[in-house]
Amino acid sequence: MHILIILIESIIIGGLVGFAAGIGAARMFNAPTVQALGAFRTLGEMNAAEGDAASHFSFGLGFFFNAWASTVGAGAFTQDVTHRVIPNWAAAALLLRNKNVEQTMHNPKKMGIASALIGILVVTFLNVTSSSIPASLQVTAVKVLVPAATLLINTVMPIIFWLAAIDAGRRSGLFGTVFGGLAALIMGNAVPGVVLGILIGKGVEELGWTRITRVMLIAVILLFVLSGFFRGFDIAMLKSFSLNVPQWLNGLHSSIGG
Repeated sequence: MHILIILIESIIIGGLVGFAAGIGAARMFNAPTVQALGAFRTLGEMNAAEGDAASHFSFGLGFFFNAWASTVGAGAFTQDVTHRVIPNWAAAALLLRNKNVEQTMHNPKKMGIASALIGILVVTFLNVTSSSIPASLQVTAVKVLVPAATLLINTVMPIIFWLAAIDAGRRSGLFGTVFGGLAALIMGNAVPGVVLGILIGKGVEELGWTRITRVMLIAVILLFVLSGFFRGFDIAMLKSFSLNVPQWLNGLHSSIGG
């Protein structure tokens, strides 16, 4: 009876969450004509897959293992379920039948329906498996799934996105390599940098060096500078070269709270 209740609740919640996530992800591609409910990283990551069903599925799969481990170990979903797993798997399912992203991944109605079905399957699987696993086995499951997900996200996915950047063109490959390397050094994962590099590279290829592309490039550089500062990357880099950290720099970090 307990499993049946979980199953029914998971179907309802998964359908509603998936429907909203799918529509929100699809509407982001139509901004600013219409308002969208989603996250910038979702838009960038889905763009990076370039409408390839296998890429969308493999990307969502990597975060699915991490979400599964969190559900089993902590009893709570991560944001990856709604931002990365459901939208990418819904896009993969639609693109298997139609490669035109305008008619599939960018279509709120189709993405909403597909994401609702994917959401039902994902949420039901996560809830049922996590409630069925004995507490004694949950620790073991986490010890197996978390390292596997970490390896996939930190090692395999950056390579896949870097290859996608190179395949997307000369400029995308250059910006993806540079920003991916900086992201790996500063953030510990190259994927955000590679995704931003692809966006800038494709923007330059399609629009040229316009005001929009220049603003995008300056904004990304500023993002990396601020991210490096608040993460203490500048101090860590000076120490790695066995250099003394200036007192004013320490004072600046202390005053801002970095």
